[in-house]
Order: sequence, then structure tokens, then C-alpha cells
Amino acid sequence: MRQIGLLLILAGLSLNTIGCKPDRASQQSSTIDARPTDLPRQEATYPSAATVSPSSDTDVAKDPRPRIVAFGDSLTAGYGTEAGQSYPEFLQQDLDRLGYHYRVINAGISGNTTKDGVERVPSIIAMKPAIVIVEFGGNDGLRGLRIEDSRANLDKIVSTLQASGTKVVLAGISLPPDYGPDYIRQFNETYTLLAKKYHVPLLPFLLKDVYGVDGMMQHDRTHATAQGNQVVAQNVLPLITPLLKK
Repeated sequence: MRQIGLLLILAGLSLNTIGCKPDRASQQSSTIDARPTDLPRQEATYPSAATVSPSSDTDVAKDPRPRIVAFGDSLTAGYGTEAGQSYPEFLQQDLDRLGYHYRVINAGISGNTTKDGVERVPSIIAMKPAIVIVEFGGNDGLRGLRIEDSRANLDKIVSTLQASGTKVVLAGISLPPDYGPDYIRQFNETYTLLAKKYHVPLLPFLLKDVYGVDGMMQHDRTHATAQGNQVVAQNVLPLITPLLKK
């Protein structure tokens, strides 16, 4: 499980100049990938579909609540924050407070691309989730991968999940202006096109009211702080509540 930084902006959002060209971003990402402390923390704090089997009879007996799976990369995993401070964990608190009896599972793995997401879909389906919140793509963009490939992978993720009977919510993201207007435009269109194609709720920007706000972002200007993740959970909440039952 490796960390590749995600620098996210709203489609069309005007940012201040970012001193990070694509090649420099790749070098910075490689440095983050090499950090050995991320791997044990992910395994210990954010059990993914690859390390647990929440669809087992024993697990269901222990916690029979319908499952909401937060499926994504480092922004979902809560990279750089303490245990209990990822957005899925704050989402669990929000749902509990509102009287919704659902179990939120954090299936975020730092560094995952859309291709990794496709490979993990069967283990997500094995959890028999009621809802899956899909958040992928930033690592593809920072690597400059082909839009067609990323789009096809996300399409497969959403369509396969829907075919299994689960409801899907899609979290959209974007890239810094260094990657060029044409690439960014096509990248952003991926999310709107898929949301329309599969009629799924879309959160255009996971870090809405978080990115660029004092105290909300870590020093890497990429990942949310604990305070920021609380806001991310609040961003996600209105998209899933219409899909829930009390």
C-alpha cells in the first residue's frame, strides 16, 4: 500500500500558482511512496477488503447493520491523520448521531489507482454493502495516465458494483493547472459522464470547503487534517442520506 499524493481542485477552480510541475509531482510522489511507516498504519487502522472479510457469518452476527463502504485511495484512508480521524469514521459518527443504523467500513488504500480499484471490486462486493462511496482517479491523473483508461476503469467499478445490487455514490476530483486545460477538462468530464450514465449521486469535489482553508489541510496541501475530514464527512452525508432507511 503506497502513498501517491493527490492535489485536488474543483473543475474550473482557480488556484494560486503551484510550484509543482508534473515531473516534480511524480518525484514528490515517489518520495512519499517510499515512506515505510504508511504500510503498518494502514493495516492496523484502516482494514481494507484485502485484509478482512466482513461478509463472514461471524462478522454479520457481531454487527448485522447494513454496510456503507468508503472505497478509494489516501483521501478515504485518512492518510496523515490519527486513528479515528478519517472521513469514513466521522461519517459513522454523523450517522449515529442522526439515528441511522449503518456500519461504515473504510476501504481506502493510499496510492491506489483506478486499476487497483477494479482489482478490488470483488472483495468490496463480498462485503455485501448497501452503499459504496467510490473515490478514485487522482493518482491516475498525477501519473498522467491515459484518460481513456482511467475512465474505462471507473466505468467498470461503478457498473460492476451496480450490477451486484449495491447503490453507488461517486466522489469527483480534479488536477492542478500544470497538467493542461485539455487533459484536466477530459479528466473532470469522466465523473460527470459516469454520474449521468449510471444515474448515481455525484459529489463534484470531495474537499469542498476544505481545500485552501486554514487548519483543514495538512502541510502537503493534498490531504485533509482531522478537522478537514469532519467537513468531508459532512460533504458526503447529504448524498447518501436519501439512500438510507431508519
